[in-house]
Amino acid sequence: MVMTNWKKIENKQFNSIYLVYGNEAYLINETKQKLYDHALEEGEADFNYAVYDLEETPVETALEDAETFPFMGEKRLVILQNPVFLTAEKTKEKVVHNVDKLEAYIQSPAPYTILVVIAPYEKLDERKKITKLLKKQAEVIEAKKLNEQEIKTWVRERAALNGVQIDEKAIDLLLSLAGTNLMMLTSELDKLSLYASDTNRIDYEIVDKLTARSLEQNIFGLVERVVQRRIDEALRIYYDLLKQNEEPIKILAILAGQFRLIYQAKELARKGYGQQQIATFLKVHPFRVKLALGQAKHFNDQQLFSIMDLIATGDYEMKTGRRKKELIIEMLLFTLHEQTMTTS
Repeated sequence: MVMTNWKKIENKQFNSIYLVYGNEAYLINETKQKLYDHALEEGEADFNYAVYDLEETPVETALEDAETFPFMGEKRLVILQNPVFLTAEKTKEKVVHNVDKLEAYIQSPAPYTILVVIAPYEKLDERKKITKLLKKQAEVIEAKKLNEQEIKTWVRERAALNGVQIDEKAIDLLLSLAGTNLMMLTSELDKLSLYASDTNRIDYEIVDKLTARSLEQNIFGLVERVVQRRIDEALRIYYDLLKQNEEPIKILAILAGQFRLIYQAKELARKGYGQQQIATFLKVHPFRVKLALGQAKHFNDQQLFSIMDLIATGDYEMKTGRRKKELIIEMLLFTLHEQTMTTS
């Protein structure tokens, strides 16, 4: 896990070269921040910190900086961003890089410099010599999108960094309420940890009481109440959203997206696709697929077609002003409730 690398950085156990790659922006930015905070003393950044965008600057220019002795400090921190030459992408580069110089530096790095190569790409070209060399010599930090189990591990470790434990049921609820965005989860965990500082334990009740619900998560909760035949609670969520000045047409659009996901996940599962494959195909997080498949059990195909048709009709009525917007969704929720009562 990335946090293992972070602990080493916090203990000032630095590598001469880091390769950070993947498309999880939060993990990339947090790694950069950890290195900045722990590698440089206060007031040194102006002299010993540099960031180079390799889409704009030749790599050899950055290496000249990396080979320069630090001024008024022990370490230099040099960040190289967007090294497209590590990928198989065929792009028209604005600059030409002397990759041979980078290969030579990797084999004999400056002992006083921490060189960080940040490649915000899902995959690197493993056939290239430079990629192989970097992976062999550098400390590799894979900042990839986390699957469900990895996110749960990450939540536990993040809570532990805050000096608290979090119950398994609390983790499940947190993910269903706050989603899988690591920045959002960090914010929620910091808040929950502060609240639980007396007991050092985050339980289900604390998460339920304090976790902020995004509009999307409120809509998911609304649908969940419908499939559980708790129409009164579903309506309460809807009325609360109206009190928060959420636009009915926006609520309807997210409802449409949720039922579209439910139908697509169900159809792909029927064709033999696994949860991860469905997530990749639909370009959503696997945890969302898992939740959608759970809700899909409460609807047959005919009901899902009917619901999508009702939502499309509601959208038309809202945009043409044929009925009051708030009433359209209210009637839709009652219809959804009736559909679940007759699920075969």
